[in-house]
Amino acid sequence: MNAFFLPMASTLLGVVILGFFFAKLEIAIEGDAGWAQNLPTWRIEQHWLLDLLWGGRAMTGYHAWAFSLVALFFHFPLVFGANYSWQAELRALGCIMLFWVTEDFLWFLLNPAFGFARFAKTHAGWHKHWVWGAPVEYWIFTPLGLGLVASSYASL
Repeated sequence: MNAFFLPMASTLLGVVILGFFFAKLEIAIEGDAGWAQNLPTWRIEQHWLLDLLWGGRAMTGYHAWAFSLVALFFHFPLVFGANYSWQAELRALGCIMLFWVTEDFLWFLLNPAFGFARFAKTHAGWHKHWVWGAPVEYWIFTPLGLGLVASSYASL
């Protein structure tokens, strides 16, 4: 049990810590205008692929670079540590999913302009689809990410 639980718990704690720091950075960058609304960056507001792959949100230059940077950070040890495996890939993908859910939720909680009271579709129009009080992506990527991370440790 500990051979599985402790490494996985450590990984998940690390993801939460990383999400905390990125949320604080993003709050400092965006302020009260979420989804790069007031940033000097390009935006694609409407495209059928945005509805299919991006939850209907705008694609911005800021988010294209941020998402790419985070994906590279989580893959860096796999590629440059020369220890790539499918098990490590599952863990990296699961961690990326959990990172973004954590970071996004902490952005709301820690942002002085929002807080938990304003964690709602009426105050966060960039999250187009909400279910049970949270963006639908939370309900998809939290169990999927946890499953991928758990499966990556199951064979240890």
